[in-house]
Amino acid sequence: MKILLIGAAGKLGAAVHQTLSARGHQLVTVGRSSGDLRHDIADPAQIAALYAAAGPVDAVVSAAGDTPFKPVAKIEPEDYEAAYRGKVLSQIELVRQGVAHVAARGSFTLISGVLADEPIPTGSAASMANGAVEAFVRAAAIEISPQRVNAVSPTVFTESLADYGSFFPGMPPVDLARVTEAYVRSVEGAQTGQVYAVR
Repeated sequence: MKILLIGAAGKLGAAVHQTLSARGHQLVTVGRSSGDLRHDIADPAQIAALYAAAGPVDAVVSAAGDTPFKPVAKIEPEDYEAAYRGKVLSQIELVRQGVAHVAARGSFTLISGVLADEPIPTGSAASMANGAVEAFVRAAAIEISPQRVNAVSPTVFTESLADYGSFFPGMPPVDLARVTEAYVRSVEGAQTGQVYAVR
């Protein structure tokens, strides 16, 4: 398959790239400052330019989404808007605009996260964004068939414990290899409207 991979330069994106490439897929990488194509998916106009540059694809895979982390008492409306643009609207637009560019039986795989179900202090914007992505996946799945859309919802990565482990007390980490398996399941499988929780 020809797969558009958003966020390929990140830790998760690099692992997904390696896994899908090893399975024989052709990856077209996308990032703000690196990759085969350079586009900021937080801007709907740049998503349109991205699809125009990429041409027809069989699947779109997202491993990108930025959200701020601040206590509720200190977070501003602009922070919630940034979380919405950075993780929700960006991925919604990948699907909304992508239906015209993805193969008739192709797929979209989005990224949410454990904070939709297991909130942490300072994580309200991320919880909001993750929950919105998952709700969108379930809704979009019933409209875009036979194209498919799923989300992968990982917890903290084992490989990121040194940086983020303290934010997830008592939550078992998960190896990136297990997270990439969920991406393979979404891209190569037949299910739609699913949230693959990797815990």
